[in-house]
Amino acid sequence: MNSEAVWAQAAQQFQQSLGDSWTQAMQTFSGVHGAGMPAMPQLQFSPDKLEALQQAYVKEATELWNSGLSANPGAGDKRFASDAWSANPVAAFSAAVYLLNARTLLAMAEAADTDAKTKARLRFAIEQWMAASSPSNFMCLNAEAQKKAIETQGESIAKGVQNLLKDIKQGHVSMTDESVFEVGTNVATTEGAVVFENELFQLIEYKPLTKQVHERPFLVVPPCINKFYILDLQPENSLIRYLVSQGHRTFVISWRNADDAVQGKTWDNYVGEGPMEAIRVVREITGAKQLNALGFCVGGTILGTALAVHAARGEKPVASATFLTTLLDFSDTGVLDLFIDEPFVKFREMQLGRGGLLKGQELASTFSFLRPNDLVWNYVVGNYLKGETPPPFDLLYWNSDSTNLPGPMFTWYLRNTYFENNLVKPGKLTVCGEKVDLGNLDIPVYIYGSREDHIVPIGGAYASTKHLPGKKRFVMGASGHIAGVINPPAKNKRSYWTNDKLPESLETWIKGAKEHPGSWWTDWSNWLKPHAGKLVAAPKTYGKGKFKAIEPAPGRYVKAKA
Repeated sequence: MNSEAVWAQAAQQFQQSLGDSWTQAMQTFSGVHGAGMPAMPQLQFSPDKLEALQQAYVKEATELWNSGLSANPGAGDKRFASDAWSANPVAAFSAAVYLLNARTLLAMAEAADTDAKTKARLRFAIEQWMAASSPSNFMCLNAEAQKKAIETQGESIAKGVQNLLKDIKQGHVSMTDESVFEVGTNVATTEGAVVFENELFQLIEYKPLTKQVHERPFLVVPPCINKFYILDLQPENSLIRYLVSQGHRTFVISWRNADDAVQGKTWDNYVGEGPMEAIRVVREITGAKQLNALGFCVGGTILGTALAVHAARGEKPVASATFLTTLLDFSDTGVLDLFIDEPFVKFREMQLGRGGLLKGQELASTFSFLRPNDLVWNYVVGNYLKGETPPPFDLLYWNSDSTNLPGPMFTWYLRNTYFENNLVKPGKLTVCGEKVDLGNLDIPVYIYGSREDHIVPIGGAYASTKHLPGKKRFVMGASGHIAGVINPPAKNKRSYWTNDKLPESLETWIKGAKEHPGSWWTDWSNWLKPHAGKLVAAPKTYGKGKFKAIEPAPGRYVKAKA
């Protein structure tokens, strides 16, 4: 058989073997099994591309074979960085072969003659497949885990089995020592009280840390997909405490962890009974005509929709808005776009559109498998093969504290934002009885995006500047979706970039941007101060009138488990 025929057969086998990986990857991402799942595409390969791949593979395989059992498992891959791998010739050789095959499979995906979205789906499926099949994930191939088992006389194996049974019981892989943390005790500890609650949220008012506060209060709308205390993990990295320390009378929405009682709630409910109701209550408590507001991630999408409803009614209760890693324009959604198409959306609508819950564990698994080596298999190896207890880390504890969503709210959000991008189409959507148009939000806005964000790509964050007509400031921070946001000034870490001009493209903006060392929080604080009004005496009690303290912060809603 000639070489061209060999590689044509290899391409056919590649497609056949990829089928199971494709199915698993689609199911992992979407939670869909069966009718709503994207079918594995039929692939075609150019003979020239296959021949080039063959030559490259044979060359590298020959070099690897000629090196015998002195193969280098590959610099730069932390899975094989331990000396135990290089000291074990068989393990090193298996790792080197695995890495060669992984590179070749990804190259075959790139060589497939298909459209860009299908190619991206192929890459994702192969990455999931390769992450799961790494030699480091198996005790019989993991030299580091074997060495530890010998050194501990089998104790690491026994501890690994205990960890596995514990994680099976709790329903998710442990990313941190969850026994160390308790909400309200050593996370979410900024002092305050719940002053209002309804079916969907509790409103927390925080105790002032200054003798005077700005006359315009501040409302924070966190994502309902996660719990609000990502903004209040520890005193030294709490954005909420930072706001309070800057003299802002701060209120925060704590969303209810959805259960059967609210399984029929819609997007209209989340907008009208969420930030619109919170705005009403904050104004009544403080007596302020206007307040400032912040929305984080999907909380920003909900806030933006609420402000558009207010604008449609001729109301302007918010003086300025801050959008942190928020999508209003969903034309660039990164990896999350790969599997969203009409069959998938329709299936989800049939499944959840009239009621039910999108389970928090499904959401958590989806986001974890966007970075499978870091957020899944790393812990499988550490917890089960090495018998280690992951160290305490507040952010990963929060990441494991998942939340449910009502099905109708989720399916509306899925179709009208991620799939059809209707929020930026003036008058296309009717929310709370009003035609919404982001072009009516003529207020100052501060828009922040993280440079390495894989959930809200930096281009998606920047796209908001094209749809909001008021005076805008766009800032780009280093790192990802969470680490970029939670970057307190005291730690003096990372950088942020500013550019007073807002050209059409992000690339042009970046070329003209200036880098500043440290946290973007100080830039935001300086921007916010002129919008906050004059200083007045800080209140001595929580709430006002009929809005009295119900219970201490962080309240009971945030403590409910999915």
